[in-house]
Amino acid sequence: MKKKDILILALILIIGLALRIYKIDTPLADLHSWRQVDTAAVARNFTRDGFNLLKPTYDDISSIQTGIENPTGIRMVEFPIYNAIFAFFTKYLPIVSLEVYGRLTSAIFSLITIAVLYYFALKEKNRIAAIATAGIYAIFPFFVFFSRVILPESTAVAFMMLSLFFLYIGLTRNKKSILYLIFGGSFFALSLLTKPTTIFYSFAAGYLFLRTYKFDIFKQWRPYAFFIIGIIPLIIWRIYILQFPEGIPASAWLLTQVNTFEGPKEIFFRPAFFRWMFMERMGTLIFGIYGTAFFILGAVGKYKNFFLQSILFSGFAYIFTFQGGNVQHEYYQTIALPMFALIAGVGVANIFEIPSKYILKIILYPTVFAVILFSVLFSYYKVKDYYVYPNDLPQIAELIKTFTAPEDKIVTDRSGDTTLLYLSDRKGAPAVYKSIEELTELGYRYLVTSNEGMKEDLKSRDLEIVIETDLYLMVKL
Repeated sequence: MKKKDILILALILIIGLALRIYKIDTPLADLHSWRQVDTAAVARNFTRDGFNLLKPTYDDISSIQTGIENPTGIRMVEFPIYNAIFAFFTKYLPIVSLEVYGRLTSAIFSLITIAVLYYFALKEKNRIAAIATAGIYAIFPFFVFFSRVILPESTAVAFMMLSLFFLYIGLTRNKKSILYLIFGGSFFALSLLTKPTTIFYSFAAGYLFLRTYKFDIFKQWRPYAFFIIGIIPLIIWRIYILQFPEGIPASAWLLTQVNTFEGPKEIFFRPAFFRWMFMERMGTLIFGIYGTAFFILGAVGKYKNFFLQSILFSGFAYIFTFQGGNVQHEYYQTIALPMFALIAGVGVANIFEIPSKYILKIILYPTVFAVILFSVLFSYYKVKDYYVYPNDLPQIAELIKTFTAPEDKIVTDRSGDTTLLYLSDRKGAPAVYKSIEELTELGYRYLVTSNEGMKEDLKSRDLEIVIETDLYLMVKL
């Protein structure tokens, strides 16, 4: 990279960071707050109970997620590297809140991803592709929002991009370098531990080895070493967490099903999957309709090798494997965002390579700029609602904290959503998953509900009413 590239990239990163601190201090009740608060709760407990990464805990102590009572609230999903990072800063540098540190951590790691993608596009295509790729990731609203949520995906993606970055350099500059291999394998391991679904970028890593060693690849020890370094820690972690089945949520549905108001529905390669994934998510949310043209031009372009196509394949392999998860939750697309940005950025560069006899160069730049502008605006029209949160949740959470003790276990009648538990800083159950009598026997002391039917039932039991507002009722069990 030349000095010009460093200056351009620095400007893009500054703009990207500025966009990511928008509403950074709002209560943790925005889109997918139910998943974000579980991640934040693990970090909060680290700051209070010590950094025991082998036994992370959160606020849900019920059997709702796993089918087994979880009195200690143990949370056994991904290895809590991301949680520990922003918990560390919260505890030892308490300048801002834990939630702000969590969002900042995601945002800063996303800047690492942007920098690596700039390098890849520059090396594999040209400077226009690099600017467009980094710019898309930095300013497109869907990319911005999911680069600053309190979820491990953004950190895991950055680790994977660093893994590919060191592998790329090592195999193109010095094929015998062990140091680059170790760095690449180590970041590969960190990525898989932080979020195992990043393993789909193994296709891109495998291609780099294949491009370097060709038919001698199976005779080389470096590909084996790289993947062993990366995968063994994940295997050890997955074997270890089997000791705690009460802390492992059900996840098989993520492959083929979505949860609807009518119950689970099969979506695997159904028309609904293609409609939601390619029209709603990719077409409208990610690219704001018009930007899809850039992605298509990038996907069908010709290149000097297949590295970009290997990243394209990695992203789509992930999407088509976790069809249920990608349709059910928008944040699942975070893993594929590097692929979307890189291919679309190259598509922008491809436009400028169209011969003059087929296009009027004088209107090319303003046209591309207009398409990007409209793409951002249409995407923002949808994504701006992601930042909105219900004002009643923080208010009722403050009342819960006022009228209950920190050790009291509460039930929040929110269909499994743990947001109110987190905001009220109490452990308990995020749904009325047993009878009132059984909940009382399990040690729950308060129940909070906004359901009118539940309110009438609780009042008919002649229980002590602690709080009653227009929306919520809290009783003592």
